[in-house]
Amino acid sequence: MKTAVISGGAGGLGQALSKALLTRGWRVVALDLNVSDLAPNPNLLPIACDLTLPEQLNNAVSEAIATSDSIDLVIYNAGITQIRGFGQSDEASHRRVFEVNYFAAVEMARALLPEIRKSRGAHLAMSSVAGFSPLYHRTAYAASKHALEGFFKSLRSEEKPYGVTVHVATPSFVATNTGNAETQLDGTARPGSANDGMDEMSPSEAAEIILRGLDRSQPTIPVGRVARLAWWLNRVSPRLYQHLMERKISGS
Repeated sequence: MKTAVISGGAGGLGQALSKALLTRGWRVVALDLNVSDLAPNPNLLPIACDLTLPEQLNNAVSEAIATSDSIDLVIYNAGITQIRGFGQSDEASHRRVFEVNYFAAVEMARALLPEIRKSRGAHLAMSSVAGFSPLYHRTAYAASKHALEGFFKSLRSEEKPYGVTVHVATPSFVATNTGNAETQLDGTARPGSANDGMDEMSPSEAAEIILRGLDRSQPTIPVGRVARLAWWLNRVSPRLYQHLMERKISGS
């Protein structure tokens, strides 16, 4: 039985991805800070851990490896957002966004690299429209997702000789925590909590698009109509894209 490891496995999109993979006959290892809400399933192994803490990350990876015949897919889904102007943010919160969105994913990839090479499996990084374009009131989030894309797109070339594929999914707005934007005083929250989202899709819809793109071996997987349009428009006319983005999100 193939095994997928999903970080952020207790979030809305993480649970949707887990459910879709379990339905396909996969085994899933779900990593998150709190996994108590995950529904019991004989093929689901929930592991509570803070991926930004090296000891917890290493212990979680060791447990995943020890309990699996192989690790065939790693989905880097854990992340936080920060919905706040740069002028109202501070260095600590900016670094926190990077620790969760970028560095935790990089170190998780490092820890699981040998296993994915053995299985000739796949890495799937969960980026965002903000990973290839600007996004109002998301300076830290957009920067972390740009970094994530740069890392995994570069890793793609390095892992190709091992028969490993690397994919980047770029959702626009997935409604996972709508209306719960600033759960922390510094404006950080789980993704999907924005009040300024547009053309939102459900986690299950997003999961199906992502896994369909994985089945088709798409290097980049735009998720949703807004993501596809944003990718095209940002390439053709970055100035027009920025103008439209500002008008839609900031209202300016």
